[in-house]
Amino acid sequence: MRSLAALITIGTLTGLMAGCGGSSPGPATSAAAMSIAVTSSAFADGGDIPARHTCDGADVSPPLTVAGLPSGVRELALLVEDPDAPHGTFVHWVAWGIDPAGAGLAEGEKPPGAGTNGFGHSGYGGPCPPRGPAHRYVFTVYALSRPAGARAGASAADLRTAIDGAVLAEGTLTGRYARP
Repeated sequence: MRSLAALITIGTLTGLMAGCGGSSPGPATSAAAMSIAVTSSAFADGGDIPARHTCDGADVSPPLTVAGLPSGVRELALLVEDPDAPHGTFVHWVAWGIDPAGAGLAEGEKPPGAGTNGFGHSGYGGPCPPRGPAHRYVFTVYALSRPAGARAGASAADLRTAIDGAVLAEGTLTGRYARP
């Protein structure tokens, strides 16, 4: 009986020590944990997206400004997603090839690399939620150490795969929109 108790104690201590972990970096401590600032002159973070930038208006992309880029950035990539869509996250924009020297995008600017959004089109497709509570629209900008290399028409998943291992930093801007 004493040997069984000793084995249980040793097993418990071994498990606790293993659970303390080592010093290997995980996703939270990787270089991608660096943060950049993403802003828009059209709306504040957490604020309402003007109808001009939605399906109820001109459906033109809002201006975006990026600041705090680390050295070594060769290209920026962008995803705009609605995590509140009724059937799961809806993709509104997949873009890459954005020149970091430009520090963002002007209103309606079309980046060289364009993927397919959830509407089945290439380029920006503004917020167009069903009537009801406001949805959140997350604009995520990725600072890349190399060109994305995504193919024309790439999906959000394709872009994420293409930029894996190249993200030096990222930042988000979240806007809200509800149909009138």
